[in-house]
This record gives sequence, structure tokens and C-alpha cells, in this order.
Amino acid sequence: MDHIDHYMSIVERVASNLSSLEISVVVEALVDVKEQNGRVFVLGIGGSAGNASHMVNDLRKLCGIEAYAPTDNISEFSARVNDDGADTVFVEYLKTSKLTEKDCIFVLSVGGGSVERNISVCLIKAIEYAKSVNAECLSIVGKSEGYAAKNTFAIVIPELDSNLVTPISEAFQAIVWHCIVSDPALQCRKTTW
Repeated sequence: MDHIDHYMSIVERVASNLSSLEISVVVEALVDVKEQNGRVFVLGIGGSAGNASHMVNDLRKLCGIEAYAPTDNISEFSARVNDDGADTVFVEYLKTSKLTEKDCIFVLSVGGGSVERNISVCLIKAIEYAKSVNAECLSIVGKSEGYAAKNTFAIVIPELDSNLVTPISEAFQAIVWHCIVSDPALQCRKTTW
């Protein structure tokens, strides 16, 4: 089997193994945030930062939820990294935004962060801070052993090929959040197509 056929077979198997129950729990959590006039802060690094920006657009435009991706403001993001260090970039953004129990952080990540490996510590600190103010913590991740999977309500993308964790995880972030924002319980504006 060549790469393309193998990749597409993984896509089919992952799609059939996603939990509709877990996705519906996330929809319900976001409905609660919306009904409380809360905000959603979508956090992602690398490719997941691009996905965070797109997800914010969909939450705002299709669902009428106030949403932000801290990585969309590259001037603030890079100033915080430069002056305070990468580990604090999200938590300081959330503090300035006055995150409350009505709000939600939504982590998009492949690994979900690891203290031991010193990976995506900025996500870990953001989750810790969100929990300290009783904000909702949700995620879509590709590794069940990462910090986000263990410390948020996580939709974990099934890992079926260790060589394809990143591309499959980031691709399925989009599939899952599009399912979420098109759910009739959340979507209040139709798409053009």
C-alpha cells in the first residue's frame, strides 16, 4: 500500500472511531458558555495555532459566541514571549482578559503538553490557571497521555499510526470543531454553502 492509500485508510478508521458522545458533551459545554454570555479562548501552538484562528472565526460567525485566539495578535504574543518567556504567554493573556467561571479555554494540540519533556508548557499553565478560576476546560488532542487529555474534557483523536500523529491530529481538529459549530444546538447562522 502506498503512502496515500495508507493515509486515507487511517483517516477512515479515525473517523469511524471518534466518540459522538464526547463531541456532544463538548457541544453542551459550549451551549452553557454561550447561554452565560461567556467567552471561549482557543489555544494552540504551531499548526494548531492556525486551527485556533479558524475555530475562533467559526465560533464567532456561525455560533454567535465571543471567542479569541491569543496567537492572532502576533505583536502581543511575541512581546510576551520575548519579555516574559514562552511558558507564560497564554496564562498572562487570560489574566489580562479577566477569565472567569463563565468562560472556557479550548485547547487544540497534538501532544497536549508535557512537564517532563518541557513541551507546550504554555498550554499546561493556561489549563492550571483556567481551573483556578473554575473556567470550563475543553480540548481536542492527539495523545491520551498528554497534560490536556488528563486535565480537560478531551476529545482524543485515535492514534493508529505513530508516524502520522501530527498530520492526523491537526486534520481531525478541524473535522471535529466543524462538527461542533454546525450542531443545531450551537449554530445560529447558516453557512453560505
